[in-house]
Amino acid sequence: MILVLLGPPGVGKGTQAARAAEAQGWHHLSTGEILRSEVEQGTPLGEEARSYMDRGDLVPDEVMVNMVAKRIRAMEPKDVLLLDGFPRTLAQAESLAEAAPGGAIAGALYFRAPDSVLEARLLARGREDDSAEILRHRLSVFRETTRPLVSWYQEQGVLVEVDADRSIEEVEKDVTQAVASLLHPSNSAH
Repeated sequence: MILVLLGPPGVGKGTQAARAAEAQGWHHLSTGEILRSEVEQGTPLGEEARSYMDRGDLVPDEVMVNMVAKRIRAMEPKDVLLLDGFPRTLAQAESLAEAAPGGAIAGALYFRAPDSVLEARLLARGREDDSAEILRHRLSVFRETTRPLVSWYQEQGVLVEVDADRSIEEVEKDVTQAVASLLHPSNSAH
């Protein structure tokens, strides 16, 4: 079963995915972490990705889809996989839907927070690729390419919105409840 985590850079998707995976025994796949690791190791994928990441642009779909599809194919039927940072475009979402075993995409969690909060969080991280100019560009890229996914997943009836402008613990409680309702729809009180 696959859960997609959507939202702009700095909204807390990675933090929440890591916490949920640890607490629930789920698998967390952060494409951002994988890409940064490839860059640090100087692999061909890393070198290709670096040129895009340094500009704040998205890594090409083919690279991302191949990396994620490989992980999906390795899943056991009982596994829960939290996808953090993928898909970011409609083309990636469509490729993911094709790669997902038996329609196993249970839902999409959309994390929201104001741009001012996102910029402050990202600047506080102090990563090399997080200058104010790059951050504004990344948020612009998000608005242009990723927000249509919110509508796409909403139309499929699998979107759950999460207010990420709260404490980590408050957001985590909502995420756990949302995932539980997606995993066991008959038990939810909607």
